[in-house]
Amino acid sequence: MSQQVVPVTLRDVQRPVAADLAHVAEELRRIIAADFPIIAEVNAHLLRMKGKLFRPTLLLLSSQATGAEDARAVTLAAVVELIHLATLVHDDSVDHSVLRRGLPTVNALFSHQVAVIMGDYLYSRAIIELVRLDDVAPLRVFARVTNEMTIGEMHKLEAHDKLAYGEAQYDELIRAKTASLLSGACEVGALRGPEEYRAALARFGMRLGMAFQIADDLLDYTAGEAVTGKPSGRDLREHTVTLPLIAALGAMSAADRRLVGELMATPDPGDALVAEVIGRVAAAGGLDYARRRALELAQQADAELDVLPPSPARDALRDSIAYVVERRS
Repeated sequence: MSQQVVPVTLRDVQRPVAADLAHVAEELRRIIAADFPIIAEVNAHLLRMKGKLFRPTLLLLSSQATGAEDARAVTLAAVVELIHLATLVHDDSVDHSVLRRGLPTVNALFSHQVAVIMGDYLYSRAIIELVRLDDVAPLRVFARVTNEMTIGEMHKLEAHDKLAYGEAQYDELIRAKTASLLSGACEVGALRGPEEYRAALARFGMRLGMAFQIADDLLDYTAGEAVTGKPSGRDLREHTVTLPLIAALGAMSAADRRLVGELMATPDPGDALVAEVIGRVAAAGGLDYARRRALELAQQADAELDVLPPSPARDALRDSIAYVVERRS
């Protein structure tokens, strides 16, 4: 894959599995349906704030790319989205976030107690659905992934000295917190295919997921709320250290590092301070370094697909790399 990534839309990526994705939305409604009024109310809100179904898309494309039919693929795709939704509900509660994709979070609209319990409900519904399939293989993958994601969140909470947080720790965090679920989605999609396809797609998902998170972290420095659905500079406002800042710190002057320290010590940093730190991070090469890392991971992900036979699904998986790195729409 060349350094020049051709921009693609998510619709391009989803084209080979568009019909199945419509059924995934139906499966989600079926799986989380409940008679209990508040659960039904929260479910309706979650379905309104449902994302772009990127993880189900990867699972369905991986299933197609292996050439092996799997009648369970739509249900498994709904399960992976359900796990993703559960993590978002819990994350928003932990972070006290008030917006997600331009809509109020569950904790903001209802309460933190409801958000915690609702996240647990979504996880439990995913497990029930996996058990209903009576196949331990996808259950084993998703159980491992959810455990990795939970440990990743604990690592995030343990990062007390913000300015000592290094790239190795960041890689460990995004591998567990974000990339593990994309990897799991690809691996589960390939369960009915040859083992070499399954292993390659799991590695593909891991590298794609890490590139995805780095690109997302870059957007926080470069895009406004209209693009990301959240305020620009949110990570800095919340004292979250990501790769652009990590890369920049080593090249910063003592004065610039003091400015970053001031921001981290300020409970509610203002727009001017956040903007100034963003400018210093850019000037120190932090954004450029993060872009290079994302491209390197994208190239590694692309190489994993060489083992697969040519197909529209494999082409779409390649397109997903460009989509992730460019993050268009």
